[in-house]
Amino acid sequence: MTDRQDRAADRLALLHVHLHDGVPLASAARDAGVPIRTARRWLARFRDAGPAGLAAKTRSDAGGRRVRRELVELIEGLAFTKPRRSAASIHRRAATVARERGWRAPSLTTVHAIIAELDPAALTLAHDGEAAFRDRYELVHRHRAERPNAIWQADHTELDILILDANGKEARPWLTTVIDDHSRALVGYMVFLGAPSALNTSLALRQAIWRKVRPDWHVCGIPDVLYVDHGSDFTSNHLEQAAVDLRIRLVFSAVARPQGRGKVERLFGTINTELLAELPGALRNGAPTSRARLSLAELDAKIGAHMVGVYNHRSHREIGAAPIDAWRGNGWLPRMPDTLEELDLLLVMVAKPRTVHRDGIRFQGLRYFDPTLAGFVGEPVAIRFDPRDMGEVRVFHRNRFLCRAVSPEEAGRSITLKDVQAARAAHRRALRDEIRDKRARVAEYLPLAACLPARVSPPPRPVPMSASTQAYGVLPPRLRTYLEDD
Repeated sequence: MTDRQDRAADRLALLHVHLHDGVPLASAARDAGVPIRTARRWLARFRDAGPAGLAAKTRSDAGGRRVRRELVELIEGLAFTKPRRSAASIHRRAATVARERGWRAPSLTTVHAIIAELDPAALTLAHDGEAAFRDRYELVHRHRAERPNAIWQADHTELDILILDANGKEARPWLTTVIDDHSRALVGYMVFLGAPSALNTSLALRQAIWRKVRPDWHVCGIPDVLYVDHGSDFTSNHLEQAAVDLRIRLVFSAVARPQGRGKVERLFGTINTELLAELPGALRNGAPTSRARLSLAELDAKIGAHMVGVYNHRSHREIGAAPIDAWRGNGWLPRMPDTLEELDLLLVMVAKPRTVHRDGIRFQGLRYFDPTLAGFVGEPVAIRFDPRDMGEVRVFHRNRFLCRAVSPEEAGRSITLKDVQAARAAHRRALRDEIRDKRARVAEYLPLAACLPARVSPPPRPVPMSASTQAYGVLPPRLRTYLEDD
């Protein structure tokens, strides 16, 4: 109830005592602390207009300001200028202009009132820019995939906790999560130290796609769409090629528009507030609340236990069901890769084109060799390698798997000269057999005479003998060259 309504109620109560209880008006006015003339005036207004006549009259200029329109426009313009000005600063500037023009200066209260009536969205756009305006005031289209595995969202965040790295030093870890858009279920995650990379993203997707070991975490399969941001790891050639091979359509959110990734962003908030805040080394406003004691493996286990064992199995407020139940639905078969090795080839192992040289395949300053490569010297091949283990590469020729070539320096495996000699001999035998077969095909279609040379070469000239050779009657041995050793 407003003050105006309170005053009208007091007047009506005074008149009620006088009219209905039979108390003289002078006594009722004296008890209420109201002058008798004022009470008589109220009584007259009540008899003329009823209870509405007791309400205070509104001034004709109510709601308006006795400030020149030019000063109002000046105050509004100063409120939109950058950098942001305080109300006191705007008031001083407006008062100076008013004195210079001979106008009545506004009060500080009036300046506050004028600024308060401005559109806060316009003020945010003027001072904080388009990104802040979008985050606070633009409409967001909230969309939910029609079925599980139709759309997955993947993103990274730096966790609000400090842990101990392999050297016992404090470090702040990162988390990559993959969630199903329809069910909100966590389908895969990766906890790591260091900046996000294509490998960490691929490892999180590998866990998300393949069947889980935990019986209570049966979400898996290949999604139709993977929704990610414009990070360098998400836009890498490796992830794009893996998406093509797995028949996944990559969809990138608009640059600097986190609204489209709201579901995975809320999941990060859940992890930080519900789980990490209770662990040693948790950060609050950038400062640790206690000393770090957890290792990377221990933090990984705690995140997995909470997200898989708690988050996936409790009812989600927006969908009204547990994420794991929403993903399972009435039962269906997800699209899966044939083998885990095939998935590793596409996701974990990076593909690079190379050429087979006489001493093997050269890559990243290392040399990879296998006897099988003896038959492909000079041929272009494709290699796939695991960045975590550079000891070997898998070699493909025209999309056909050839061998696993190893780097003796990295793998600790030595390839002997016998292995090389045997491979070279086998390659020569294979080539001779191929030549013999092709020559035999020629003989099937052409007369034998046509296959002979047009003229017979003259016999070789005799080699002149030295004096020592003539004396002893023998030829000196011929020196063998390195070319013959090859």
